[in-house]
Amino acid sequence: MVARRRVGAYGLLTGADGRVLLTRASALADFPGVWQLPGGGLEHAEHPADAVVREFAEETGLAVGVAGLEAVVADVVRLPDIGEALHTDRIIYRVTGVSGALRHEPDGTTDLVAWISPAEAAGLPLMPFTAELLGLPVTPLPEDVPPAAPRIPYGPPALDRRQRFGAYGLVTDPAERVLLTLIAEGYPGAGRWHLPGGGTDHGEQPVTALLREIVEESGQLGRVTALLDASSLHNPAALGPEGRPLDWHGVRVLYRVVVEVPTEPEVTELAGGSTARAAWFDRRDAAELPLTDIAARALRLVG
Repeated sequence: MVARRRVGAYGLLTGADGRVLLTRASALADFPGVWQLPGGGLEHAEHPADAVVREFAEETGLAVGVAGLEAVVADVVRLPDIGEALHTDRIIYRVTGVSGALRHEPDGTTDLVAWISPAEAAGLPLMPFTAELLGLPVTPLPEDVPPAAPRIPYGPPALDRRQRFGAYGLVTDPAERVLLTLIAEGYPGAGRWHLPGGGTDHGEQPVTALLREIVEESGQLGRVTALLDASSLHNPAALGPEGRPLDWHGVRVLYRVVVEVPTEPEVTELAGGSTARAAWFDRRDAAELPLTDIAARALRLVG
């Protein structure tokens, strides 16, 4: 079974009467007849907030605006007929209706769009992430039933193109010091101070991955308290350990993390990792350091 990954953006649009807008998967989708929130996979270099607006227009005919982050989750579905285990990182936004007329998607991976009440949704086959978001029981998908149309394998990524999903934390202690990590030589951003965190593994939830990375990069035990932000970084000529330029697209989610009992930071990840060292900083001192874009953004978000 080949392990594949993709990143998707989805929108939660709720009407005044409490109904939620859902779409039904067509014969072209992985699981025909199953309902989910409108949305889909990110294109290369696309910001997830832009992706959810695009997908909403394609699948429902509505132009929506992004109102905020609702949740970030991950799941793995097995596609036995093509021998793939597909991991999807799902960024879910709250959206507001702006304009347009509701319509079904022509010749796409959805064939029906409808306003559904929670009681009605309970009687429908739902994608697990949608059921969980609506507070409904999660039931397994039918792994042994192929779609009505032949499924096409996702295939390997382009040789010079990479998309990576990562989880990062604005980590503070009771004294409001900030934990930062120094990027090692040979990696993009070398010499800059970065947020603890990194890429998630196949099958790993973003919060689990972040807490693991914090331990590996600094030896600290943290507690996630809030979801802050989702961002996109595109570098068409990133030069890293591969030794050749890559068209790099990073999708990053940012969490607020508290370390209740801080210790002296110590890098514990395997030798050769991207983290040279870690340290606690007063916030004002941290703002004067050479920072990565996401570290600087995180400090601005919390004032």
